[in-house]
Amino acid sequence: MLMAADFGVYQVIRSLNYVDKIVYSIEEGNSFFNLKSKGDFFMYPEFMIAPFRAELTQLGVKECRTGEEVDAAVANTNGTVMVIVNSVCGCAAGRARPGIALALQHSVKPESVVTVFAGADIEATERARKHFSGYAPSSPSVALLRNGKVVYMLERHQIENQEAPEIAQQLMAAFDKHCASVPVS
Repeated sequence: MLMAADFGVYQVIRSLNYVDKIVYSIEEGNSFFNLKSKGDFFMYPEFMIAPFRAELTQLGVKECRTGEEVDAAVANTNGTVMVIVNSVCGCAAGRARPGIALALQHSVKPESVVTVFAGADIEATERARKHFSGYAPSSPSVALLRNGKVVYMLERHQIENQEAPEIAQQLMAAFDKHCASVPVS
């Protein structure tokens, strides 16, 4: 089993002033990928995923870190909301996030765009997936919801077999169909 000390992150965590529970957890020999913070278990430490979060937030995508924030984003959007389930995997890094970035340059966009992070925002991710009725859990994934119902879904198995420009084209076609003031049939 790989330990935090194997990655030299013990000092990184100390220098970032992470909560004492995390440092204690590492000192006690707990796995690097099962750190305890504020009573919840996170698969990935925040300092590792912060750059992946930033790839979307710098585009204006709003983060939802709780189930209540997800529900509010879905309920309070007049029109279409895009919910992105972000991930650390290679297809999220090399395909999904770049494809989303390209698609968000399109003239037609969802009224609201939010993201949750699988493996970090556990409650928010579970709540988002409850809104994706009829679809298996998938990360990364992108859903368009209108009036709380999924009108378009791009799942991992579709993402991992396409390059970013192809993903962007699919998303832009979905935007044209579901996000225009008068949806195109």
